[in-house]
Amino acid sequence: MSASAVSEVPEPQPAEAAATPRGGERVRRHRLSTRLWHWTNLVAITIMLMSGLMIFNAHPRLYWGQFGANPDHAWLEVSAHGARGELRIGSHAFDTTGLMGVAVDAHGELQAQAFPGWMTIPSTYSLADARLWHLAFAWVLAFALLGYLVWSLLNGHLRRDLHITRAEWSPRHILADIADHARLRFPTGAAALRYNVLQKLAYCAVLFGLIPLAILTGLTMSPAMNAAAPWLLELFGGRQSARSLHFLAALGLVLFVVVHLAMVVLAGPFNEVRSMITGWYRLPREKPRAAPAAPKGEGAHG
Repeated sequence: MSASAVSEVPEPQPAEAAATPRGGERVRRHRLSTRLWHWTNLVAITIMLMSGLMIFNAHPRLYWGQFGANPDHAWLEVSAHGARGELRIGSHAFDTTGLMGVAVDAHGELQAQAFPGWMTIPSTYSLADARLWHLAFAWVLAFALLGYLVWSLLNGHLRRDLHITRAEWSPRHILADIADHARLRFPTGAAALRYNVLQKLAYCAVLFGLIPLAILTGLTMSPAMNAAAPWLLELFGGRQSARSLHFLAALGLVLFVVVHLAMVVLAGPFNEVRSMITGWYRLPREKPRAAPAAPKGEGAHG
């Protein structure tokens, strides 16, 4: 290669180098659509979970198949035996006194109910009111999901931030990311702006798995939808199977939220919450690299 050819290669300009944000700088992290979706989700899912627990209190048993009633075998049951609460899953029983099965009401009396009033909407037993709350916010959740997916498709968020590359699907890459999380090694500098593969997998599981599953199984439990779309019953194996899957999807969302909140606390709650409210995020500072050791004998020369 000639010297003139080498000289034609442009050198990095200071402006280009400055375009990459560094640790300590404030940058835009979350788009408005992401922030609106996040807080709408928080309200809708919280209300749906609490009203759903009240609906579950009306019949705290889960079955597989088309039908299910008290004489039928339930794969999950929350019950009370005197002053003792019990959760049974299959053939395994667990003592849940103080959490499920038995609760103390506002008058200080023991009540046999699956979940206590402080966990439900409304706080006192009312299946009709719980259904009203649940169905009202189901529409909020469904339209929020649809709007977010359409907007994220148009602005490139799904392709740019949630698409999992071939390299990220590598078992070695995924195991390395798991090891980093286990050691609480969080990305710093500009790397903190990108989702890692575990985040992508978790967010995709919620967006394209758990929430759609909760919506579809919820529709399957509606008699009107059974008449309008009987294929839903066939898809999920019956109304009681749909109810069980609906419960498991809700449990999956709860587990996601618990892990999500734990990561927020460990990564710095003020910075994380501020970025989801205002969009601005301060990049964690890079850790200083240790200076390389001097070669042996270097200090012997004057």
